[in-house]
Amino acid sequence: MKADTRPSPTHRLALPNMLTYARIVAVPAVVACMYWQSILDGGLWLRWVALAIFIIAGVTDILDGYLARMWDQQTSFGRMLDPIADKLLVSSCLLMLAADGTIRGWSLWAAIVILCREILVSGLREYLAELRVSVPVTRLAKWKTTLQLVAIGFLLAGDAGDLIIPIISNVGLTLLWLSAILTLYTGWDYFHAGIRHLRDQ
Repeated sequence: MKADTRPSPTHRLALPNMLTYARIVAVPAVVACMYWQSILDGGLWLRWVALAIFIIAGVTDILDGYLARMWDQQTSFGRMLDPIADKLLVSSCLLMLAADGTIRGWSLWAAIVILCREILVSGLREYLAELRVSVPVTRLAKWKTTLQLVAIGFLLAGDAGDLIIPIISNVGLTLLWLSAILTLYTGWDYFHAGIRHLRDQ
């Protein structure tokens, strides 16, 4: 019988974890492209480079969970690191998009809602972890993250995308507001799930 050569489920260099690491590494790469294009007046082609890296990072978000389940390599370390990688990617992109004016005016409130929710939920998770209470990521929360990533993808294309299809930025802003609404709803879900533990303290 052929030996199973897949990495041990507890190994931090297992492929699903490596894909999560790659998503974290993508963060400074996307930020560098956005900074070069908007702050250092680089060409609009940098928007496409940033978008390409971002899309690859988004694909790793799908693959790491899928492979972890398929190969039975789900670990506490992976469950901890995966949402951190998502938050780093989303937060850094939102900050850069606000800095270059792609997200501006009232739309800044959508970005603020998303950022504040992520911080609050992270704090709640950390508190509950001290009580040895696990708050699993819900399916709706995964859809929330997917919608955020799609919205940011449109916004990363921004001016470069508008040269091809003039509504790209507006579609991105609309999706950003929708993801902010879903973000509020899922944030309440997490708070409601943990509130009984908070009351016991």
